Amino acid sequence: MIQNPITIIIVDDHEVVRKGIRAYLDTLAEFSVVAEAASGEEAVELVDEHIPDVVLIDLIMPGGMDGVETTRRIKKISPRTQVVVLTSYHEDA
Repeated sequence: MIQNPITIIIVDDHEVVRKGIRAYLDTLAEFSVVAEAASGEEAVELVDEHIPDVVLIDLIMPGGMDGVETTRRIKKISPRTQVVVLTSYHEDA
């Protein structure tokens, strides 16, 4: 087992996406998914609690906070946390 795995929080409003990413990352010893969030607000709370190495985040989330604002707040709480954006659009353009 890896001594200090990279800790990750997955943020996406689609549960199937979160679970799929987590299922893959759980197969890799160098990563440890410490939490999942379905909203920006939840993500900010979890980052404050866990201070992860990485947050994988969707930019487009309905309702409250979008991925851009969530990223701003995450970086205020934990400047060392790296944010990786995973997103998709329905339009080709």
